[in-house]
Amino acid sequence: MSGLLGVLAEAWSEVRVHKARVVLSLVGVFLAVFAMTSVTGLGLIVAQVQQEQAERSGGRAATIGLSAYDPMTGMPPDAARWEAALGGLLNRYGITTYATVGYGEGLFRLPGGTQSLQVTEVSPSYGPLHRIQPVAGRWLREGDRTSLSPALVVNEYLLDLLGGGPLTAPRTVVLGGPQPVTATVVGVVRDGYPQPTVYRVDRSGMDTGAAPAANPLGYGPPTLELWVPDDQADAVISAVQSDLPLALPGLEVQAYRQDSPGLAETLDTLRLAVRGAGAVVLLLGGLGVFNVGMMAVRQRIREIGIRRSFGATSARVFGAIMLESVVATVLAGLAAVALAVVVVRNLPLVDWFNNGVPIADEPGFPVQAAVEGLVAAAGVGALAGLLPALLAVRVKVIDAIRF
Repeated sequence: MSGLLGVLAEAWSEVRVHKARVVLSLVGVFLAVFAMTSVTGLGLIVAQVQQEQAERSGGRAATIGLSAYDPMTGMPPDAARWEAALGGLLNRYGITTYATVGYGEGLFRLPGGTQSLQVTEVSPSYGPLHRIQPVAGRWLREGDRTSLSPALVVNEYLLDLLGGGPLTAPRTVVLGGPQPVTATVVGVVRDGYPQPTVYRVDRSGMDTGAAPAANPLGYGPPTLELWVPDDQADAVISAVQSDLPLALPGLEVQAYRQDSPGLAETLDTLRLAVRGAGAVVLLLGGLGVFNVGMMAVRQRIREIGIRRSFGATSARVFGAIMLESVVATVLAGLAAVALAVVVVRNLPLVDWFNNGVPIADEPGFPVQAAVEGLVAAAGVGALAGLLPALLAVRVKVIDAIRF
């Protein structure tokens, strides 16, 4: 242990003595490690954004959609019959993570006049399943089902029709015709469509006049979405397609996967490509350290010969030259990782990549990227110092002193 500490101290002293040369040689390593860790951190955040954007439409992996309709008329099953069949299905298979989705229309008494708008009736679990993050207010929750004022989440376009301005507090809008009901806007989402978007809690304490009229021919039948393990998706689809028709005789039952099965592989490929690009940049930076190390050994041949003449062993000389390169690159790596963390954490990535929509599971700066940067910096230093160290060991004492 004392020998190793002595070699490290000697390497550090050499770095301090030759700091100008060391700093110049480490510019490439610093930039390479900074690029590698920054690109890796940014790549993981971009991959998370891409994943959440895909899951907003199709759901998380793996989301199975179930629907049923009369093949003769195209009409959905009776609501009570449909709910009873789904309840039995969920109990039999022990599925606890699911969401319900229904479509229809509702009358909205807006400041500019009454309009009939499409409404998506969803359970509160629909938001987490589809990674829906409001830009103001909140998403629907279980308590909204007992509220006498139906809870709504609308997009920014409809918020402008309601009077505009930021949603700093819940707003109300009157729904329905002869028996109107006052609904409460509790959240706002952002989408790129210049048309109203309305999410309504699937049931509330006062439904009269507030529930959208069913329109299956225009919007499709109600859907049950199941969130199951990815490796069980095919088995669940097969089981449901054979089981649910028994509870709904005479109806056509559809079970299908809504999410993108190949999304995970695509994101893994993206992350691998990001790391590969960082490794190439780091290797190019290591070439600069290697060249400077070779030049330094040639300039220090006399110094090495004097050390050998005073009893320095080949292992001591080898370790000093090698660790000088490693210590220098590790210091450069630490500085580069620290700068990368500051840059990545302070960039407005949500505004750039996700249109200002908050990320549901925003990743912190990946520790793996920082560790990879430091390990790569140490590895580059070892490789860059290997050949100069071998060259120093092969120097003959008498020739070095005469040099």
